[in-house]
Amino acid sequence: MEKIKVVVAGASGKMGSEALHMIKKHDDLTLVACVDLQHTGQKVSEVAGLPDFDAVFYDDIEVCLTDVEADVLIDLTSPKVGYKHTAAAIKHGVRPVVGTTGFTKEEIDTLSAQCSEQKLGAVIAPNFAMGAVLMMQFSKMAAKYFPDVEIIEKHHDQKLDAPSGTAVKTAELIQETRKQKTQGHPDEHETIDGARGADYDGMRIHSVRLPGLVAHQEVIFAGPGENLTIKHDSLHRESFMSGIKFAIDHVMGLDKLVYGLEHLMMDND
Repeated sequence: MEKIKVVVAGASGKMGSEALHMIKKHDDLTLVACVDLQHTGQKVSEVAGLPDFDAVFYDDIEVCLTDVEADVLIDLTSPKVGYKHTAAAIKHGVRPVVGTTGFTKEEIDTLSAQCSEQKLGAVIAPNFAMGAVLMMQFSKMAAKYFPDVEIIEKHHDQKLDAPSGTAVKTAELIQETRKQKTQGHPDEHETIDGARGADYDGMRIHSVRLPGLVAHQEVIFAGPGENLTIKHDSLHRESFMSGIKFAIDHVMGLDKLVYGLEHLMMDND
């Protein structure tokens, strides 16, 4: 069996290091390089807490993808860097699997066009936890019957973007089935700016950032005399790894960019 050759960007971060441990567990994957601003030139095995790989750290994606032969880039960095990495991977014919959130619609459209031009697979997912993907799909179903809805997302205090990519994606999916309405009293006003959260198509999104949290989201629906709450908690970053592996397996057979893991999950039924 020929192994899938993987590069991990953001490998020294919490999510990136978890991805390295995931690769170590799967015989059909092999790590060929890491991209990170730290540990340049070092082997992964030389960095405390990381698995025993001979693959080397690079600090430049272009140099890395020129030096090594790779099939897949896993990017777990930040929106600005992640976009650069994804574009570079596509240029080099490497399939991106991207868990970095915060890309704009224009950036996703640009990357999608580049993938289509090269007939190259890519997966960008706001959330790789399969339970979170199901939470988003269930919310889309519920919004048809419960148009009054608010989203509360909670993450660790080192997360840079707010609201989270998962919350935005949830709101986009809800918008597809929800009858548009502006919630709350028509004369409502905020005595402190931002008290009611962000307004997305008339629904509200609230972001919580606290140490000790990982990734959590509640979607609260309300109707006359009843409430429905759809909730998902990622208690450890390991929860995202099954979705990343699932995406790697499927991206090898794609010839376009797929935004959202749910498209692969639904097609896999």
